[in-house]
Amino acid sequence: MNIGTIFKRHALYQPNKLAVVFKDQRLTFLELNREINRTANMLLELGIKKGDKVATLLPNCIELLEVYWAVGKIGAVVVPLSTLLLKNALISLLNDSEAVLVVTNSQFLELVEKALPDLKNLEQKDFLFTDVTAKRDHKNYKELKSTANHDEPAGIEVNRDDMFNIMYSSGTTGLPKGIVHTHEIRIAYGTSFAASFRVAPESVVMHAGAIVFNGAFVDLMPAVFQGSTYILLPQFDPVEYIETIEAEKVTHVMMVPAQIIAMLEAPNFDPDKLQSLEMILALGAPLHMEHKEKLNHLLPDRFYELYGLTEGFVTVLDKLDYRNKPKSVGTPPPLFEMKIIDHGNKEVPPNEVGEICGRGPILTPGYFRQPDLTNEAIVDGWLHSGDMGYVDEDGFLYLVDRKKDMIISGGVNVYPRDIEEIVVQHPAIREAAVFGVPDEKWGESPMAAVVLHEEDTVTEDDLMEWINSRVGAKFQRVSQVRILTDFPRNVAGKTLKRELRNQYS
Repeated sequence: MNIGTIFKRHALYQPNKLAVVFKDQRLTFLELNREINRTANMLLELGIKKGDKVATLLPNCIELLEVYWAVGKIGAVVVPLSTLLLKNALISLLNDSEAVLVVTNSQFLELVEKALPDLKNLEQKDFLFTDVTAKRDHKNYKELKSTANHDEPAGIEVNRDDMFNIMYSSGTTGLPKGIVHTHEIRIAYGTSFAASFRVAPESVVMHAGAIVFNGAFVDLMPAVFQGSTYILLPQFDPVEYIETIEAEKVTHVMMVPAQIIAMLEAPNFDPDKLQSLEMILALGAPLHMEHKEKLNHLLPDRFYELYGLTEGFVTVLDKLDYRNKPKSVGTPPPLFEMKIIDHGNKEVPPNEVGEICGRGPILTPGYFRQPDLTNEAIVDGWLHSGDMGYVDEDGFLYLVDRKKDMIISGGVNVYPRDIEEIVVQHPAIREAAVFGVPDEKWGESPMAAVVLHEEDTVTEDDLMEWINSRVGAKFQRVSQVRILTDFPRNVAGKTLKRELRNQYS
């Protein structure tokens, strides 16, 4: 159950198959496995042992992938960190994870040096830079790796229950929550999602989001498991994205809603360029029906939607189920189970809203060094999502809203997503985010922040009148509208409603 054995297998049985593409780097499975082995042996020479935590602070790059799999081969634990972290958050996560080595580059040199005095387990010698830095006393990844052996690291036994990674949730405030995944869990990502998304050895999977977030493993692991070609882009650029799909004959892509919208509006968007696609997966946040319908009209029978939590539960709306259940987020994959519960933890009947709970083969064993938080989230083996939804008579899940995003106005539960579905129907609006702001009379009231299409103009007052004349109930009327040039987002492209709420509260 060691993830690293997958690469050894592919290197043996399909050595010349194209494994990974990043910019002008194109590695076969034989070449990739040798680079992973060099990295693994380098880490061993640096004193990294089984169970040691190795953090990464890197943008998308080949080295980041090498570290993931090299750490897995030697039984160490990878801790991918967001490149958007500020000093205090970086200190908090490095200390919480007990990292003994950080792989980074000179882009973060100043940040690292500011953090060093407050780090418990790390000194300057424990930072490994993937590029040449101005300081001669920093270790250089490429130099050390170039002298390492490319043979398989020997004498290390890694079991299915051994920890593979600690993933910190995208929020960087408050108590750190490091979500643990074992080797067995990550392999279950590969098997479950390969089946759900019809990923095959001949598939070409492309990813443009930051691979330090857990969502990246949703398409990375099935590609790894099946021995597909994996194309990693440095970042998402809609024009480059479309051109790469056409040039590389990409079959599987995964995007957050903002990226799907940007692709549809790109100057070079042409369905003919995207005919190789077999999957367009939306995840990270609900994609509003306005955009789903446009996408499915232009590129039919390719759309999948995933609802899921890093802690380990998912549902998948299959591309063929979209026709009959377009507003659903699908069903649990095989070996996963789901139930909807009320405040008393009793399961509710179909079409009744409650909290979504689930379990399955990717369920985390817990939060790193946080047993109390683990026991709150996982009760009797069931993950309590904190999200509200219902199932229909056929067992398909409908996501009402995130529990934490729900607005309570005058004692009434108001779900932002219901209002957003109305807002995005305005022809000038490209994206919308609705959230609660303090209200003296009602406690909270809905507020809408919007991003317009580039060529469109409209006033905030006119938008508020338009929205409030179309919502289904008085308590859904928005008290304010703000037109923004863009939303605050994390590296994965997800809208950060928390920051919007804090800005206007």
